[in-house]
Formats: sequence, structure tokens, C-alpha cells
Amino acid sequence: FVFFNSLQDQFDNLEKHTQWGIDVLEKYIKFVKERTEIELSYAKQLRNLSKKYQPKKNSKEEEEYRYTSTRAFLATLNEMNDYAGQHEVISENMTSLITGELTRYVQELKQERKSHFHDGRKAQQHIETCWKQLEASKRRFERDCKEADRAQQYFEKMDADINVTKADVEKARQQAQLRHQMAEDSKAEYSSTLQKFNSEQHEHYYTHIPNIFQKIQEMEERRIVRIGESMKTFAEVDRQVIPIIGKCLDEITKAAESVDHKNDSQMVIEAFKSGFEPPGDIDFEDFTQPMKRTVSESSLSNSRGDGKSEPKFGSKSKGKLWPFIKKNKLMSLLTSPHQPPPPPPASASPSAVPNGPQSPKQQKEPLSHRFNEFMTSKPKIHCFRSLKRGGAGPEDFSNLPPEQRRKKLQQKVDELNRDIQKEMDQRDALTKMKDVYIKNPQMGDAASVDHRLAELGQNIEKLRLEVQKFEGWLAEVEGQLPARTEQPRRQSGVYETQNPSGVNSCAQDRESPDGSYTEEQSQETEMKVPATDFDDEFDDEEPLPTIGTCKALYTFEGQNEGTISVAEGEMLYVIEEDKGDGWTRIRRNEDEEGYVPTSYVEVYLDKNAKGA
Repeated sequence: FVFFNSLQDQFDNLEKHTQWGIDVLEKYIKFVKERTEIELSYAKQLRNLSKKYQPKKNSKEEEEYRYTSTRAFLATLNEMNDYAGQHEVISENMTSLITGELTRYVQELKQERKSHFHDGRKAQQHIETCWKQLEASKRRFERDCKEADRAQQYFEKMDADINVTKADVEKARQQAQLRHQMAEDSKAEYSSTLQKFNSEQHEHYYTHIPNIFQKIQEMEERRIVRIGESMKTFAEVDRQVIPIIGKCLDEITKAAESVDHKNDSQMVIEAFKSGFEPPGDIDFEDFTQPMKRTVSESSLSNSRGDGKSEPKFGSKSKGKLWPFIKKNKLMSLLTSPHQPPPPPPASASPSAVPNGPQSPKQQKEPLSHRFNEFMTSKPKIHCFRSLKRGGAGPEDFSNLPPEQRRKKLQQKVDELNRDIQKEMDQRDALTKMKDVYIKNPQMGDAASVDHRLAELGQNIEKLRLEVQKFEGWLAEVEGQLPARTEQPRRQSGVYETQNPSGVNSCAQDRESPDGSYTEEQSQETEMKVPATDFDDEFDDEEPLPTIGTCKALYTFEGQNEGTISVAEGEMLYVIEEDKGDGWTRIRRNEDEEGYVPTSYVEVYLDKNAKGA
């Protein structure tokens, strides 16, 4: 009342000001919402950063984390996760305490503002209506007074004229009296209307409008207080997580202080010290006299001279064997099976089989070339472009690979079963309604639902037939798919257990794909090198990308290591072309991959992958 009474003639400006206040509140809500998005993005980036530098399981990195410096770094990564969690807490609290609350308050504020200004316009229209009624009553009173004056003048003129009859004079007198009475009535009505308008005007300017302005003022003050409280909450949300963030930083500092350079140096010494005694002094050899050359028992040449009869730990040949054994085990994974592929069934002519294997006598690619190709290959973006494109596929999804077809058919069966359940629920509900109508005929006609029940029965029967049809196709597909077994994806480190017969089996395991022997037999039996570290690193590599699809022309039972069983007509993914040895590497799913004879499958390579 104190502030807005001076704005009674500024109703439109007041309406604009309150709308501006709501706009300011919405702008602040948008600001807080963007702040929460920034906090979430920052927390996500921190978590990804921490995850990126976490050591991989079963890798050499885990061994490196025995040192105090690397353990401190690992503790820092873990604390960064907690640090990121506090920023997520900031985002959640700002969303719930500020954004959510203010959004609801703005909606309530808009409704309240609309109601107040509606009341103001209604009061304004009422006072304008009263003013129009007063003006009409005033004009009517003025008109009746003028008519009464004219009637009086006419009567006096008629009364003074001696030529006018008495009847005409009487008629003029009555007319003058009637006009005077009408003027009196109009005067009374005008007086009453004037008093009513004055009362309404006083009520309007001293009661209704001030009350409306008072409510608008209170509404505006509440808005101002609310936005101030929200700004205070904005700061408090940040302040609440400061102690926890401080603890995270304290833990990082504590981890940094735990770094012990002496301890790390000692661990390196313990890990790499050899234990050999330094060689002794070399004796002087006198060549002035024809005598046999002698050498001191403690000299280095003594240790070198016996190298042929008894290989030492530091021998050159053994040093070369270390890395090659690891590489040879890796090659057993990257190359196709050692034996040539079996010929296709005799029922089909060799010319009818696409992508048939070349002669096993043809020279294979060098092992080093295949190793380099594997290590330098880049992921390719693969897709099912080689499959049928566009348009609606067949009803039985026969255009899809078997596994995908099985999934699609299973989804269709589940969908049809859900439709059947819905129809049965409707039928049960209508059956209950019919029973109620039979027991209480006044509630409805029981015969009115018979038609709908019949329709539901027909629908259920049709859906059941559809289910049977799709279940038949599903059973056909499941019969074609082979049993899913655990395929050995890594062969390294298990040759000793699979081939206990001794030297010959070990030598066969170390053969390269072209059958060449890699190292002497005595060296193989002498060195047993665990390759678990290398193989574990290899396990963590991403799988090879698919370069196309293939269809099995015949059934192949993969009984040897590195091969995979396929069923006739099965669709699979190609991940490595035939390198000239008659074998193609395929994949069924993430856990099943291996080699099959190229003559047993029909290959469809993606154009993009093949060109690359």
C-alpha cells in the first residue's frame, strides 16, 4: 500500500514490471541448470581420466604398482574418483534445491500474477460500467427537462390564445404536467445513480485497487526474497562439499609423502641383481718362448672356452631364444592350423565351390609379414551392408544370419504371446461383465457382449496360429545352430600339458605356418619360458574387426585346435581372408572364432573393408 498506491494510474507499467521479475527468475534458473551440466560433465571427464590411467588387470602394469611412487599414483587416481563424486553431489543438490524448487515456484507465481491482474481488470471494467450508467442517466434527465420546458411554453401559448378551444388548452396542460412528471422521475433516477457511482468509485479507489496492488506488492517481494535465498543456497551447496574435497586432497598429499626413493631403489636392486662374482685379473702371457699358451683359471676366457659342452645362462643362443619363444607362441594364435584343409564333400564339384582353397603346395606368406599385419592393423568400421537392403524383409526373417534370425523370431513370439494375454484379459473381463448382467438384468443386456466375445475368441485363435507358425520357424533355426561351447581362443602356455610325449610334440608346436622349424631341439628342451605376461597382454587387445560375412556350404566339424565347427547354411562373420593356405578365419560371436576351410564357405566381403 505504501509503494503501489502511487502507481494506481500506472497499471500497465506495473504489469510489465512483474513480468520482467518473472523473466529474471527464469534466467537464474537457466543459469543454475547450465552450472549443473558443467559439474556433471567435469565429473564425467575426471572419472574417465582416472579410469584411463588405472592399471589393466593381469598385465605387467600391476607388477609396476609395487613401487611406492606408482602406489601413490594409484591412490591419486582413486581419490580423483571421489573428487569427481563430490562434483556430482553439487549437481544433484543444485538440481533438487534450486532448479526444481524455483521451477515450481515460477509456475505458482505466474498463476498468482494472472489472478491479481485479472481482478484489477475486472474492477476497472466495473467502474467504467458504473460511469457509463451515470452518463446515460444524466443525459436522460437533461432531455426530459428540456421536453418539460417546451411543453410548458406550448401550454402557456395555447392558454393565452383566445382562438384555441378549451379542449386543446386542456390537452396542452395535461401534456405539460406529464413532461414535468417525467423530468422529476429522471431527476430522481439520476440522483440515485450518481450516489451509487460515487460510492462505487470510492470503493474502487480506496478499497479494491489498493488491495489488489497490495497483493501484487507482496507477490513481488516474495519473488525478490526467493531469488536471494536461492543465491545463498547456491553458495552453501558448494561449501558443503569443501570438507570432503579437502579430505581427498589430504589423502593425495599423504600418498605423495609415502613415496620412499630408498625403498624403490632397493626393490629394483633386489629384482635385477645377478649374483655373479666379478672376474679376476688376467695373467700375463709370455710369447717370447715357444711354449703352450696358458690362461689363468679365474680369467674370463675360461668361462668362454667351455661354452660348447655346457651352455651357460648368459649364452648368446639362449638370449636369442627368449623373445623368439614368446613370438612363436603368439604366431600359433595368428596363423591357421598346421595341417592342410580337408577337401569339400565329394557330392559337389570343385568348380562349383566359390573361394576354393589354393593348392597347399603354394608358398604361404612369411610369418613376420602376418605378424606385422596383425600388429599394425587399424579397426575398420563394419556393417551388414552386404545383406539385403531396404524394404520389408520376409516374414520368417530368412534374410538374416541364423543367430539374428533366432532373436527376431523369439521377439516376434514374445510379442504375439503378449497380444494373446491382452485379448484373454479382455475376454475374462467381458465374461465377468456378462455374468453380472445375467444376475442383474437391470444393469445391462447380457447378449450385447456376445458379439465382442466372439471377436476376441477369433482374434485369440488367429494369434495362436501365428505363434505356432513362428515357433516352428524358431525350432528350425535352433536346430540348425550348433551347440555353443567354450572355444579356446588362446593356445599359448598349454602345449606342455596337451603334448606330454616330449621333444617331438614340442618341436611340432613351434612350427611356423609354412612348416619351417624355428630353433634347435636341444634349445627347446633346455628352455621353458612362461609366456603368461605376454599372453595376458595379448588377451587385452581388441578383437579383429569383421571384413564381411560368409555362408557355410557344408557342415564342418572343427576338431583341431584353432578351428571352429559350422553347420550347413549358417551365416558367420569373416575377420581374416584366405592367405593362400586354404583356411579362412571367421567369428560366430564374441567368444567363438576360428578357422574353417575356404572351400566350405561362400565369402561376401564388404567393399570398403576389402579396398582398405
